[in-house]
Amino acid sequence: MHRALWVVQWLRGLLFVFAGGIKLVMPIEEMTKEIALPGAFLRFIGVAELLGGLGLVLPGLTGIRPELTPLAAAGLTIIMIGAVPLSFMTGGAATALMPLIVGLLLVYVAYGRWQSAPYRAS
Repeated sequence: MHRALWVVQWLRGLLFVFAGGIKLVMPIEEMTKEIALPGAFLRFIGVAELLGGLGLVLPGLTGIRPELTPLAAAGLTIIMIGAVPLSFMTGGAATALMPLIVGLLLVYVAYGRWQSAPYRAS
């Protein structure tokens, strides 16, 4: 369970660091062409994704505040809850499948790190 959680955490962490970083460096005009949301809100989501992605991995690597990992996973799950209907409205069911799967994996990480397999003391 511990290793499976680490694999999921690393993959989701990389995904969100990349997605959040893109939202922070891409011009707002370019982002709002495809997504009908305010630019400042998209920047906020980018910051939340970037920090959440780091929060999935860094606490376990450093041993500093590992209890933040399930909180990061829970926060990113909330973002994915919003992304599913938005993706469905803009691209249909097939497009909404990706954020749904990512959200379910984040629930797995949140539950796993909180209840089933918390980080072991060094």
